[in-house]
Amino acid sequence: MSDAPNVEMMLDHRLLIVDDDKSFLERLARAMESRGFEVTTAESVAEGLAQVASSPPAFAVVDMRLADGNGIEVISALKERRPDARGVILTGYGNIATAVTAVKYGAVDYLAKPADADDVYAALTAAPGQKAEPPEKPMSADRVRWEHIQRIYELCGRNVSETARRLNMHRRTLQRILAKRAPR
Repeated sequence: MSDAPNVEMMLDHRLLIVDDDKSFLERLARAMESRGFEVTTAESVAEGLAQVASSPPAFAVVDMRLADGNGIEVISALKERRPDARGVILTGYGNIATAVTAVKYGAVDYLAKPADADDVYAALTAAPGQKAEPPEKPMSADRVRWEHIQRIYELCGRNVSETARRLNMHRRTLQRILAKRAPR
């Protein structure tokens, strides 16, 4: 097997993005279009599978956990229909076991949310068999924690008590964190 990218794939810039966070989906789609991709979006596993069945793209960025299932199903279906496709899994719930599973089913990389468009682009366009370069200025651990708390807060309908319960955190501690500005 050659390490050179498939010529057909180099000419095909179709990208499928599957994520149930509509604002993130729209931002990433715009960012990837500005980088030369022809983007199609889906908000569920079912929509993603339908897109793959009708016209398998050369690239895919898929959220791991979606309301109607696991994003790995979309990556697996894409690899069956188009073995040369490059898929990246995004998740806010990263761990080693799910990363191994994602790669086993065909993902070329596994990125923790919030991933920025440069990281996604680097993962999609890295030469086969090579990992993308680590980011020059990665987010600090404090910023990643703050982003995670904000995401859960939004998912809980901006309900502080429910967010604190789900994060296993005291409500007043959460209120103090939410009152502060985002760390760099």
